[in-house]
Amino acid sequence: MNNLTFQYPSWYIIFCVLLGLGCATLLYFRDQNFKDQSVGLKWVLGILRFLAVTFLSMLLLSPLLKSLLTETKKPVVVLAQDQSESIVANMTEEQKTKYQADFKALSAQLGESYDLKEYSFGNSVREGVDFEFTDKVTNVSDFIKSMYDLYSNQNLGAVVLATDGIYNEGSNPIYASTKLSAPIYTVALGDTTPKRDLLVKRVFHNKIAYLGDKFSIQIDVSAQNCVGSNTALTITKVQKGGNKQIQRIPLTIDKNNYFTTKEVILDTESAGVQRYRISLNAISDEVTTANNSKDIFVDVLDARQKILIVANSPHPDITALKQTMSDNKNYEVTTKYISDPSLNVAAYDFVVMHQLPSKTNDASALLSSINNNKTAHLYIVGSQTDLGKLNRIQNMVTITGDGRNTNDVQATVANDFSLFTIKDELKQELPTFAPLLAPFGDYKLGGNAQAFLYQRVGKVDTNYPLLVFGEENETKAGVLSAEGIWKWRLFDYLQRQNHDIFDELMSKTIQYLSLKEDKRKFRVSINKNIFNENEAIYFDAELYNESYELINEPDVNLVITNSEGKKFDFVFNKNGTSYVLDAGMFPVGNYTYKGTTFFNGEQLTNNGQFSVQPIQLEIFETTADHGLLRLLSDKYGGAMVSPDEITSIASIIQNQGTVKPVMYQTTKTRSIINVKWIFFLLAGLLIVEWFIRRYFGSY
Repeated sequence: MNNLTFQYPSWYIIFCVLLGLGCATLLYFRDQNFKDQSVGLKWVLGILRFLAVTFLSMLLLSPLLKSLLTETKKPVVVLAQDQSESIVANMTEEQKTKYQADFKALSAQLGESYDLKEYSFGNSVREGVDFEFTDKVTNVSDFIKSMYDLYSNQNLGAVVLATDGIYNEGSNPIYASTKLSAPIYTVALGDTTPKRDLLVKRVFHNKIAYLGDKFSIQIDVSAQNCVGSNTALTITKVQKGGNKQIQRIPLTIDKNNYFTTKEVILDTESAGVQRYRISLNAISDEVTTANNSKDIFVDVLDARQKILIVANSPHPDITALKQTMSDNKNYEVTTKYISDPSLNVAAYDFVVMHQLPSKTNDASALLSSINNNKTAHLYIVGSQTDLGKLNRIQNMVTITGDGRNTNDVQATVANDFSLFTIKDELKQELPTFAPLLAPFGDYKLGGNAQAFLYQRVGKVDTNYPLLVFGEENETKAGVLSAEGIWKWRLFDYLQRQNHDIFDELMSKTIQYLSLKEDKRKFRVSINKNIFNENEAIYFDAELYNESYELINEPDVNLVITNSEGKKFDFVFNKNGTSYVLDAGMFPVGNYTYKGTTFFNGEQLTNNGQFSVQPIQLEIFETTADHGLLRLLSDKYGGAMVSPDEITSIASIIQNQGTVKPVMYQTTKTRSIINVKWIFFLLAGLLIVEWFIRRYFGSY
């Protein structure tokens, strides 16, 4: 339906009509050019001129054409299939074929009346259903959240969820924080009958251990309907050249619903990624033995980086620093006071000096040891610091003041800082953190130093450096010109219930200062050493010229070799000034890689290793949980059906009568001057009039 409106009062049309009448009268009834022609011709020409002038003048009133558009949309119905391995664990090929046929029949029925959307879920939520059943995990709550994100603002009529109720990733879907506005109908797959089964249920262990240390693994063993059976728990180290049995623990299963936890202490004998297999001896008539063993991977590092915090006196900054550093498994943190006679800097890789040198202790021996050992270090300045001594022993920043007065200062991140990258959130939030105490005085940045943070005094941003980095005696060093960073850690938790921003600030600072510079011109790296079997493995490569500038002119090859000696060849893609490679997913096992390139007539190589660990979650739970599916359907107002009744869901949804189409009405407004047929109408009127006038000898 179309409505015509004007941006000026509609009674202005009277003037348009009068203007048209005036032009027609003056031209054809007062003009003598057509006095010899018939009166009918004059009337025809007059009407043509009247209409043309009237319509043209009406266009000056900016008329608008409003159109009301009505659209009917079918309700959306989501049909989702769990693609995890547990779905077909107890299905025969005949049952699987019948189920697929019934599923497709339901899809066809729903597609006739509704806007049908099909999804698969397991490792991830994706469109379409392929009935592969190869996903290693099941995350039902993630599926519900995805449907809420996609259809919360649409006419979602119903969700049909075909699964066995087993979830091993994410939260319990019954208590999901996002609540769909549509009913959920569940198809109860799987078997709820507990079967005779012995399994390694869970293994808890550290992903990182250190060479020479001991580490523990905690093993949960479970058994169903196996009373009276005997087995043994075996821990084996899987290695090239033959597996090595480490421990064997006999077990007697004394009840049908059996559960026990065993803790095993292991030694770290060699560096690198170590693979261990925890297994149970099979018993007779087990439903499956696939869940009798589980492999774990532990990355054994050859050494931790030892960090020493030396303080002039007790201070809450020390605790804040130690807590942050201790969260990093690669750091071993020790705190001492300058008065401790057992202080030995040579045993540490990085030193933090809190308010040293001080007015009561010039720390000469400590500073001499740091210089002699070329140990990376960080000064933290406070009210106890001897500013004169500090200015003499380092040239990164000069502080001129008496040290007795302080300023409350906040931090702003330097715009031109380039030594390392930080998140935008840190840049935005750090200036709002609680103020620190900095010595009052004049600050001057050294020529070989770069400021990371500047001081903000009140609402004024100054050029006084707060945190600077530089080099002393060919060693990285830094100066934090204020005390009280413990307040930053508490403020971060108060605002966000975590220490993420503070931890990033300190970890990036410590990582930059303590990291020894890598002078290699060719590097190949991966972001971690242990991957899950459903993860793609990405590599990065960098090549530097003689001036240590990134280049990527020559090709870079990568060879990945598995434990059996089979090789996989790849060529890196060039990305900007570096190289990237998506090597895809690899089977479970240990791998080595070697990157190779030729530059300036020289062959450059870089080696490394990684491991792929199995995801065995789906085989450790063989009993379907239909109780969860019933609760889920009841919560959302749906119903649960068996796989044999799957085709009845279409009629159940239809009989419920709540899934209905929605009519959407939209108003479209456009200027009538943009309507093409108006132009052709006016042009036609004028052309016809001109043609008649010309035909009868006038212009």
